[in-house]
Amino acid sequence: MTWYFIAVLAAGLLVAVRIGMKLRAAAKSRGESWDEQVIGRLRSQGYLPFKGYPVDFFLALPDEMACQGARARLEPEFHVDVKPLADDREFRFSLHATKTMHLIVPEMQDVRRRLTALASELQGRYDGWAA
Repeated sequence: MTWYFIAVLAAGLLVAVRIGMKLRAAAKSRGESWDEQVIGRLRSQGYLPFKGYPVDFFLALPDEMACQGARARLEPEFHVDVKPLADDREFRFSLHATKTMHLIVPEMQDVRRRLTALASELQGRYDGWAA
């Protein structure tokens, strides 16, 4: 009976340790930002951190006036083009801004913060980036 109790206790302790390790890994995963995850994926595919790559950023904007305001703030740092969106009533234009930059997390987060603030100021939405 004593050996049975010790075996059950050891098995319970092993399960508790494994659950703790899984919870710690899940918390770390949630803590990584989207930018970190994408850059990590790109690096695993062979992208080099200190080489410049063209990065495309996307904003959804409500009208032509907002597009002109965004273009004025982004050029010449970014190459900008705008396309109308036929199927979105709230955001009628998609602004595409391209910039060659290094795929480094702090730099990408800085650009994301700037573009998010700009989109918000113009009653638009920042839609992310792709490399």
